[in-house]
Amino acid sequence: MQNFLLIVGLAALAANLPFFSEKLFFFWKIKAEAKSFGWRLLELGVFYVLLAGVAYLLESRISSVHSQNWQFYVSTFSLFVVFAWPGFVWRYFWRKPGI
Repeated sequence: MQNFLLIVGLAALAANLPFFSEKLFFFWKIKAEAKSFGWRLLELGVFYVLLAGVAYLLESRISSVHSQNWQFYVSTFSLFVVFAWPGFVWRYFWRKPGI
């Protein structure tokens, strides 16, 4: 149960991270004035893969890892995108341009 809560909490945090910084992965400044939505989608995908690796590691420490098909990854990525909704709303709907 603790691992489940850890993964869900990390997923909620990681899904919103791309929307809270103008730097790529919080480290690299991009040459453009503002980070485009494409860069944010790339970050979202990379964070998903990193979180899947953490979940795989935690599952392998508890028991044997269950093999998954593509449907599992599509479903979990969709849930990850749903977790990103608050950051998306904050970035594109609530903030005034230039702030």
